[in-house]
Amino acid sequence: MSFNLELQGRRALVTGGTKGVGAAVVQALHDAGVQVMTTARAVPAHANPDVVYTAADLSTAQGVAVVTQAVHQRWGGVDILVNVLGGSSAPGGGFAALDDAQWFDALNQNLMPAVRLDRALLPAMLAQGSGVIVHVSSIQRVLPLPESTTAYAAAKAALSTYSKSLSKEVTPQGVRVLSVSPGWVETEAAVAMAERLAAQAGTDYEGGKQIIMRSLGGIPLGRPARPREVADLIAFLVSPRAGSITGSEHVIDGGTVPTV
Repeated sequence: MSFNLELQGRRALVTGGTKGVGAAVVQALHDAGVQVMTTARAVPAHANPDVVYTAADLSTAQGVAVVTQAVHQRWGGVDILVNVLGGSSAPGGGFAALDDAQWFDALNQNLMPAVRLDRALLPAMLAQGSGVIVHVSSIQRVLPLPESTTAYAAAKAALSTYSKSLSKEVTPQGVRVLSVSPGWVETEAAVAMAERLAAQAGTDYEGGKQIIMRSLGGIPLGRPARPREVADLIAFLVSPRAGSITGSEHVIDGGTVPTV
């Protein structure tokens, strides 16, 4: 059995591709022979010379326009679009701590970049009769943490619902649409959070990880996912090997979500 993903020469745009899951997706697709363009607010100092970097703030319509123009100028379109960009800077304190600006920030980070990029790049996919779009959601959509992730979780829930609706619309025209829902992933930001919690609790990094896992109700696997594990799932899903998979959400959380 061959594990060739048959992705050689495909064109892919990956948002948020300079760190965490996004950087791992960029590397996984590059390793599979894909031509990759990625986005970030600033181009990294040690950029991969084989990857095209476009600096833009995708939380704004103007930033999406910059990336769209870069794609059209370089390739005319893409075969693969992976919307990884997301996150939250909302304060703790529950619903009362969230004003309108923080709600809009959550939507502009976690929903609207995907909506706008899909709207800009889907027409070329439909014209060629093929393409794959992946939206990176989160298990927070079904497992929100009221203390700190209400707005983020709601935005990710909207992203998952939007993804399903878009799939029903465009799959008959040859474009597959999927979502991937990670649990806690051991990214740079996650490591920093665990270290901060560990310092507050007077423990070490492993103790900090246990604090986070307990807050999630436990991770049966006993550890967070690694960015490359999420990336490998995405690389498979965008490949012809997954040609009959569309409209579905794929959870990668070490068993965190306790329901079917």
